[in-house]
Amino acid sequence: MTIERLGPVEPATKINKTKTSAEAVQSAKADSVTVSEEARRTAALQQTADIVHAAPDIRMDRVEEVKAKLQDPNYINDKVVASVADSILDAFGIK
Repeated sequence: MTIERLGPVEPATKINKTKTSAEAVQSAKADSVTVSEEARRTAALQQTADIVHAAPDIRMDRVEEVKAKLQDPNYINDKVVASVADSILDAFGIK
């Protein structure tokens, strides 16, 4: 039995050709991230919600201010009563 040569003596030399390092560096691109406008709005809403949830339920400075006003006998007059009544009606959607 005889084996005959099928091709050139060193066929591996043509297969192992690779890019030079300069070509590889030039083809590399910088990574980037693009954030959509919807994602920005959602992030802003989430940040606002976090701030609201972190705020105290009762603002003691406002409570003290109202207490001081109610101690003054001249504070409660027809104008104040009408304003409070209108606010209550608006809150219940009656007006």
